[in-house]
Amino acid sequence: MPVSDALRRDLLASIPNLRAFAVSLTGSSERADDLVQETLMKAWAKFDTFQEGTNLRAWLFTILRNEFYSQVRKRGREVEDAEGTYAARLASQPAQGGHMDMRDFREALNHLPPDQREALILVGASGFSYEEAAEICQCAVGTIKSRVSRARTRLTDLLGLEGESYGADPVSTTVITRSLT
Repeated sequence: MPVSDALRRDLLASIPNLRAFAVSLTGSSERADDLVQETLMKAWAKFDTFQEGTNLRAWLFTILRNEFYSQVRKRGREVEDAEGTYAARLASQPAQGGHMDMRDFREALNHLPPDQREALILVGASGFSYEEAAEICQCAVGTIKSRVSRARTRLTDLLGLEGESYGADPVSTTVITRSLT
């Protein structure tokens, strides 16, 4: 719907009143100017919903007020982080890297001898103690410790991880790095 000249004139005539209202809400002339500009942009985009002959000023003031409170709510959820320290703490590794690391880990795990793989999975991934794993495998505790140690060393070699941390996946990280207890 085309905007009539009279409506355009009324819109332009409302700007000083909108700005005064915006200054009273924001307490800052710069923020008020931004708020009025946002209000005018929203009003212009939605002029097809305005019914000519109704109160244009009331419609504009309603848009301005709603925009102001939307900005206040948004700012309440925002955290100022000029140095980027907060954002750095929230950063996470991309999921695809962890997925690829896990695929490599599974492939390397399949290259272990069955007894070493079984011991490593029981102790490293399933969380059993060496004693519990020895009971499950029906062997000595020292045998389980030896199998887990050899499995970790072999996995480290297969994955080329000497001195590096492994992937973003916590399960595979635990299996590789879990300390002997």
